[in-house]
Amino acid sequence: MHMNLGIEERHGISFPCLFVFFIIVMLVVTPLSADAQGLQGAQREESGQNMRVVPDSAAQVQLSFAPVVAQVVPSVVNVYARRIVQRRRGLFDDPFFQQFFGDNFVAPRQRTQQSLGSGVIVDSDGLIVTNHHVIDGAQELTVVLADRREFKADLVLDDARTDLAVLKLQNPPDALPALELRDSDDIRVGDLVLAVGNPFGVGQTVTNGIVSALARSQIGVSDYQSFIQTDAAINPGNSGGALVTLDGRLLGVNTAIFSKSGGSVGIGFAIPANMVGRVIRAAKTDSEVKRPWLGAQFQDVGSDIAEAFGLGRAGGAVIVDLHEVSPLRQAGFKNGDVIQKVNGRDVFSPADVRFRIGTLEIGGQVELGAYRDTAEIIVGVALVAAPEVPSRNIQRIGGDSHFAGLQVANINPALSEERGLGPTKKGVIVLDVAVGSQARRAGFRIGDIVLAINGEEVQSVQDLQRLARANSAKLALEIERGNRRLRVTLRR
Repeated sequence: MHMNLGIEERHGISFPCLFVFFIIVMLVVTPLSADAQGLQGAQREESGQNMRVVPDSAAQVQLSFAPVVAQVVPSVVNVYARRIVQRRRGLFDDPFFQQFFGDNFVAPRQRTQQSLGSGVIVDSDGLIVTNHHVIDGAQELTVVLADRREFKADLVLDDARTDLAVLKLQNPPDALPALELRDSDDIRVGDLVLAVGNPFGVGQTVTNGIVSALARSQIGVSDYQSFIQTDAAINPGNSGGALVTLDGRLLGVNTAIFSKSGGSVGIGFAIPANMVGRVIRAAKTDSEVKRPWLGAQFQDVGSDIAEAFGLGRAGGAVIVDLHEVSPLRQAGFKNGDVIQKVNGRDVFSPADVRFRIGTLEIGGQVELGAYRDTAEIIVGVALVAAPEVPSRNIQRIGGDSHFAGLQVANINPALSEERGLGPTKKGVIVLDVAVGSQARRAGFRIGDIVLAINGEEVQSVQDLQRLARANSAKLALEIERGNRRLRVTLRR
């Protein structure tokens, strides 16, 4: 199973250019070559703890990934997800027909569906990391190791917001080969990488390429987007598999591709190891990922905004809205401040800020570098959880109400953060719509936000029920659905 984003790019590079390029990028494989490590006169560039070696001649290059592959392959597994799905009933799924025939007019038909993805052993005790979309809705999970041993697995943590999930093998064998995670902040465009997984179910496959780009956002597969782009071939079945560097460490989890055909066109995306590590740590200590809350809404900083604000460069995140108890507000930030660094690392978009904060733990502080009136400021901000005030007050509405069948909740900062709503969003959100209910026939959908009834603002579930009782014959609703505002009239 793999996420296909349906876009293909064409490249006009000639074969001779490809050949020359291949030789050049192969040169940096030498840190793993025993011959190259002892080279005299080799130039060394130090980046953190990572050493990149440039050989004196092509004769000193070992053109084989075999030692790395032998180290990595035993840690990559196949993940089989078995789920029971309802077959669609065509026209009878339409709310118009449900008004006349109801949800049970045609009995739903079930079928068993099995999908295949990949996963990575990240703990010798049997923890496996894979993609959320590989295991989503599964009733049964089976993991097949590289040596073909099969194990049932339990879902330990499912984090749809990062498209990551952590499984635990049932009765795991001793000393499973786990991959060590690499600091994905230290990777550079041009570094060689290997992708390992089970494309199209043909069996474990290794492909090679380079890091094509960093911090890719607007991919649309998760809430936290700062993907590593690679041209290593990634295909359906690679989802959840490993993207590794030539030291045999996990750089990322392969997740999505751009393609019209469904196969690789050299544009693949992996979730960086720093986010993967955050989810793994949460799986070991809790059943969910609890992330810090900034309580702010940001806007991209284009060249026009950068010029207007007198910034040295475009990119970053300008604050446009702050919750009244936002930790940013409490640290002294205000609307118009432009954040361009998080813990000393450059950020180029709101997605960058969100991603970097999402890799941190609640507690302590994060250091934000920002510009205010052309002056640079560096401020420590407390890493706190989003408050659950007011209470969500989750309720299922029954009786003969227009809203009968809805499960609704008050919107508070914690719920807003979970669902990617604005920090100051108010109203009542629909969490569920019961099959066959009055609300279902009226056309309500999960995620709808009721803002007003008959011109009166709805700020709580209590408001919703009170206004529905007071105006039982006719309700004029203002509803937010996605990025649209709808006006709907309900009558008896």
